[in-house]
Amino acid sequence: MADIKDYFYDYADKRIAVLLSGGVDSSVVVYEFARLGLHPDCFYIKIGPEEAEEWDCSSEEDLEMATAVAAKYGCRLQVVDCHKEYWQQVTKYTMDKVRAGYTPNPDVMCNRLIKFGAFDEKVGHDYDLIATGHYACTETIDGEKWLATSPDPVKDQTDFLAQIYDWQLRKAVFPIGRYMKEEVRAIAEREHLVNAKRKDSQGICFLGKINYNDYIRRYLGENPGDVLEFETGRKIGTHRGLWFHTIGQRHGLGFGGGPWYAVKKDMAANVLFVSKGYEPLTAYKKDFKIHDFNFLTRNPWAGEPSVRVTFKIRHTPEFHNATLETLGPGSFYIHSDDLIQGVAPGQFCVIYDERHHLCIGSGEIFC
Repeated sequence: MADIKDYFYDYADKRIAVLLSGGVDSSVVVYEFARLGLHPDCFYIKIGPEEAEEWDCSSEEDLEMATAVAAKYGCRLQVVDCHKEYWQQVTKYTMDKVRAGYTPNPDVMCNRLIKFGAFDEKVGHDYDLIATGHYACTETIDGEKWLATSPDPVKDQTDFLAQIYDWQLRKAVFPIGRYMKEEVRAIAEREHLVNAKRKDSQGICFLGKINYNDYIRRYLGENPGDVLEFETGRKIGTHRGLWFHTIGQRHGLGFGGGPWYAVKKDMAANVLFVSKGYEPLTAYKKDFKIHDFNFLTRNPWAGEPSVRVTFKIRHTPEFHNATLETLGPGSFYIHSDDLIQGVAPGQFCVIYDERHHLCIGSGEIFC
């Protein structure tokens, strides 16, 4: 496994921006550069939805941690306010998708639109490289830069990066991507970083401790409708809004005599269909379409009607084997070897090579 010292000559003459969140991962990124004798400029991105302070994720503690780490290594820290951009782009994307009955991923779009997007427009364009604390690697093959998986299968975050543009990938650097999480923690404790024992953030970044459904309710309200058994059409109960449910959901449905799984939404009729039993087949799919595919570097299979790949549709350590069939530009059909639970329109299907080493990109599931 390559050490950061192997990249010294790549970094020495570059202007480097580090996105410093206040968490342990991005803090160790700063240390990694400091041990090369480099002092990159650090940036804390302030984001959050449109409204009030109570909904803002940029906590004082985050900024205090980031300030302490930057000062420890003699780096300049600047706060970059991307609050409006987050609302206008990421939050709007999220609400538009859930209103239409889809299952969005705000954190995926935050990387494309904010961390490597709005930040670059405001400040990052003055820098050659943008470094983050993502668990991911990059490889240069025949002069082309590719996104590669981290050796830590649990923490690997290539799926969250699979929608960034090719020019964003060319600027991206992930100095801790070659480490296991416990190694990053060990470095932070050895170097006495102020946040060495701080817990990792969970869930959507801007929500903090706020319940996701409460957040959706604040902007979209409620829209009650019927819940019907998929196989029989029998009414089971009512829902408060289809946007509070996702395909494959089991927990939180609140109906007796189950377990029940959400298996289909009829947006026009405002009906949620559920299926009863333990892991019913109606909750699974083997074949589904993806469209608007984003290639991180390029299409390595151009001209081939079908190829063997691996993929995932949610952030888990497991990869699934499949045949990827080309339908047209940016449009593919996934033929999975195994039944996949909870395939929902709007989710991103992330495609990897057959060894699940290189991340090729991702497209939106279209059922």
